[in-house]
Amino acid sequence: MLWILLTAAAAPLQVARNALQRGLVGDAGPWGATLVRFLFGLPFSLMMFAVVAALTPHAAPRVSAVYFAAAALGAVAQMLATASLLVAMRRSGFAVATALQQSSLPFAALLGIAAGDHLSALSWAGVAIATAGLLALTWPRRGETRGAWSGALLGLASGLAFAIALNAYRRAGLVLEPAHPIYSSIATVCLVQAFQAGLLALILACLRPAVLIAVATAWRQSLGAGFFGSAASACWFAALALAPAGPVRAVGVIEMPIAAAAARRLFKEKLNTRQLLAGAGVTIGVALAALG
Repeated sequence: MLWILLTAAAAPLQVARNALQRGLVGDAGPWGATLVRFLFGLPFSLMMFAVVAALTPHAAPRVSAVYFAAAALGAVAQMLATASLLVAMRRSGFAVATALQQSSLPFAALLGIAAGDHLSALSWAGVAIATAGLLALTWPRRGETRGAWSGALLGLASGLAFAIALNAYRRAGLVLEPAHPIYSSIATVCLVQAFQAGLLALILACLRPAVLIAVATAWRQSLGAGFFGSAASACWFAALALAPAGPVRAVGVIEMPIAAAAARRLFKEKLNTRQLLAGAGVTIGVALAALG
């Protein structure tokens, strides 16, 4: 199905974006690196929308207060999720933080049920197994540092915020133009990124103007993060317009082995036996959720 292909494409794009953003945290800080994702991704999103709009001449978007409310909720939740994830990557490691972000799977499934989506028994079994794997992944080791603990909690918080964003974006896409989901999703990406970039830039200009200077100085690396972020968001949003948030997030777990490989190669990180087994449990759980 198309939504599976879109989600499978989004996962490696997201890992690439996260890796580039992680490198920006040291100079720009987590909020500066978060701004990069939206500010430098917006031009690419606008170009994609121009192409999609030209190919969808009969689209009739229905803008409403419900649409703007859903898009705004998703935008704020995604900003908080991104900043939490970037800090978690610094404290717990790139691969572990990416795995913890998969907590968005059970959160997204539960929130989706509240919003009217339905999952099969097999999907719920997968959610339960994945959740158990996440608990094992975050269980403290003897002598664990406070930084690692806080990194784990931030990773889980990131998962919850991403789950809220996923469901909010799904509702926004369905409200705007349900007959043309690709058009609806790319249009929502553009609106959301413009809102996020403007709001965050305004806040930083008032509170931490030096961060904006750091972002501007790292514009070459920021362009790469913006491109991959824009492409990943387009795929995520399109998949969410076609399927409930729970299964979409489940298929997106393929980013875990990609992130583990990237962590080992780029950041020289290694996973211990417990982390590997817990990660395997999460993978099995999300696979069952996707099949259900």
